Amino acid sequence: MADAPVVVDLRSDTFTKPTPEMRAAMAAAEVGDDVYGEDPTVNTLQDEVAARLGHEAGLFTPTGSMANQIGLQLLVPPGEELLADADAHVLIYEMGAAAVYGGISSRTWPAVGGGLDPALVERMIRVPGGYDTNATRAIAVEQTHNRSGGTIIPLDTLRQLRALCDRYGLGLHCDGARLWNAHVATGVPLDVYGRLFDSVSVCLSKGLGAPVGSVLVTNRAAIARARVIRKRLGGGMRQAGIIAAGGLYALRHHIPRLAEDHAHAARLATALAPAGVVDAAAVRTNLVPLDLTKTTFDAAGLAAAARAHGVLISQVSPRAARLVTHLGVDSAGVDHAAQVLHDLLI
Repeated sequence: MADAPVVVDLRSDTFTKPTPEMRAAMAAAEVGDDVYGEDPTVNTLQDEVAARLGHEAGLFTPTGSMANQIGLQLLVPPGEELLADADAHVLIYEMGAAAVYGGISSRTWPAVGGGLDPALVERMIRVPGGYDTNATRAIAVEQTHNRSGGTIIPLDTLRQLRALCDRYGLGLHCDGARLWNAHVATGVPLDVYGRLFDSVSVCLSKGLGAPVGSVLVTNRAAIARARVIRKRLGGGMRQAGIIAAGGLYALRHHIPRLAEDHAHAARLATALAPAGVVDAAAVRTNLVPLDLTKTTFDAAGLAAAARAHGVLISQVSPRAARLVTHLGVDSAGVDHAAQVLHDLLI
């Protein structure tokens, strides 16, 4: 029988699959009814994530979008305002949930990823009592930033935003789906990042490789409110310890190995830099953005040509594509993908 064709899936780090060890942990998980707060594995996961991020308590949710939207509803009353960047996941990839379910109004600053300007954000703030305006109640940032290619907001910038929020009495939320990657790339401790925010969502099913789930962390009183919102959104789960065990295994075993994904992304970026599609020096985590405006390919054409050679990539816009490394892609797969894309683009 002929060998199966090589398939290197670089579309997203959501395409990871649980390792055998993770599956064993899930099969052996102690469970209870989490709606009653009685699933011991869920409780352990929530406590461990909260502790790592320097917060009092956590809430396990089935998706990162739900974790983010609960966090926003905790900070912004209906009819009032959230500020975020124009490419923020909480606004453009969560199906308008902030408006639909939270009644939250939003305004955006230009999408600049990790290079946001706190002074610009400050000029956008609307204080309570302004004439016929809804007040700004919170700011949301994304770390690392998806649409900007895994860029990292510098710690000093985040500290300036924290000071800004304290000055104006605003909440600060972090969509930290890939905060683990920022931690590994920069060496900034997770609790140093976490304590800067009123609420943080972190994803277990991207780089960490769990099959499902995110955790929202904040203070205990807010988590009590968050449990009500989660139930209202349909996120109350019963014997959820089976899936929480996958996240707990990932939390305990898969954070350091993210450095391998970063190294793989750097190899891809270096190989493709001569084609003029990526700034290799700007690739610090596991996302490699490809700017195709100076090539003969559009994103659909490159994706189709790469697929014919067993390499799967994401189309971000008509002239932009994205590669994402993860635990499901080994060094041989990275080399194969680099060669295929190099030959297509050069």
